[in-house]
Amino acid sequence: MCRRFTFSFFCLPHYVQKSPRTGLNSALLLQKRHLGLLPPSSYSRLIHELKVSGMQRHRLEVQSSNSTSPNTDNFHLIVADSACERVFTVNDVSHGGCKYGIMNFHGCRKGSLSVEMCDNLYFTNRKVNSVCWASVTHTDSHVLLCLVGISQTPGCVSLLPASLFSNFNPDQPGMLCSFKISTAWSCAWCLNPQADKTFSTGLSRRVIVTDAVTGRRATYLADSDVLAQQFALRAPVLFNGCRSGEIFSIDLRQRDRGRMGFHGWKTSRFYQESAITSVQLLQDENYLLAADMLGKIKLWDIRVKRCVKQYEGHHNEYAYLPIHINEPEGLLLAVGQDCYTRLWSLQDSRLLRTIPSPHPAGKDSIPNVVFSPQLGGSRGLPGLLMAVRHDLYYYSYNKDYQDGFTQEGQC
Repeated sequence: MCRRFTFSFFCLPHYVQKSPRTGLNSALLLQKRHLGLLPPSSYSRLIHELKVSGMQRHRLEVQSSNSTSPNTDNFHLIVADSACERVFTVNDVSHGGCKYGIMNFHGCRKGSLSVEMCDNLYFTNRKVNSVCWASVTHTDSHVLLCLVGISQTPGCVSLLPASLFSNFNPDQPGMLCSFKISTAWSCAWCLNPQADKTFSTGLSRRVIVTDAVTGRRATYLADSDVLAQQFALRAPVLFNGCRSGEIFSIDLRQRDRGRMGFHGWKTSRFYQESAITSVQLLQDENYLLAADMLGKIKLWDIRVKRCVKQYEGHHNEYAYLPIHINEPEGLLLAVGQDCYTRLWSLQDSRLLRTIPSPHPAGKDSIPNVVFSPQLGGSRGLPGLLMAVRHDLYYYSYNKDYQDGFTQEGQC
């Protein structure tokens, strides 16, 4: 079932900690660039830094077209597809379990966003440990979910067609699969053609790599629970972060693991001081960012297994919190257990901005965020989408953003 929602935008008073460089303004930067005093790369980085310090908050008030009651289901997870046109959502519902949906974003020439929310109320919705987009029939055609077991029913991993949450082709939802993989902490989808249609799941003391079409599996033993995963793009190599603080990689091209010993298949291996909650490769896949439960975010040079940069200020003690990278803008983002969203410069690790949660801090008020220079695709708008409790907010990365009521036909 697909339900349409309209989103109204209201500019709210907000109190945001900023840390702009002294004297930083666009006119001065442009003048220095014209005089040849500022290299193009430095100009671009500083302009992005200036935009971050000037982001404005807008509340997105959700109203159903067939109901006057407001949305009261708290957001549990939001994950954007590769083009940031769609955001998959998991909401906790009052009677237990979860509700899944997809928000479709469309940028408008008038400088505002058009948003459509679709959910499927007929799908059996269970608690979710981890989720990622999957390219089965085409790019981001499916969503991969690690579902928690309930009562006598064990957990599993499901591939849901994104078309389940759309008005298009309702009679042809696509391939829907369920895999008997219980209690998975993390998952990742491989986009390298050498391991086409392959996904991984991180479990207690092991990793399972599965061919989504044939169901064939390979199991790799680990010393600890595998809480975070990401595949490289240039090679079929899987990076894993563990509860023990270990980060290790698996090269799927190494088939003969039996003669290598317990750790022989680990192509790279290094450690942080606490449980790893997120791993993210940069475009230069010699570098990997990792966050842990001590609030440390470190940039590693995988070739020499050495930390080359650290990003200070993140707060975490026990939560499974992701980090987000946007290399075109030169930004690193992370939401802390203290409910503050922090943005750093990727290049010099400087903390650029600290944004408090619009709601009082608490375990159920830790925001989920998505940042994109093109929220809504190629014609989209730059900015930060924040979901906290049952509310949505948009932090505009563009000073020309227009508040106001947005309808689908106005774009």
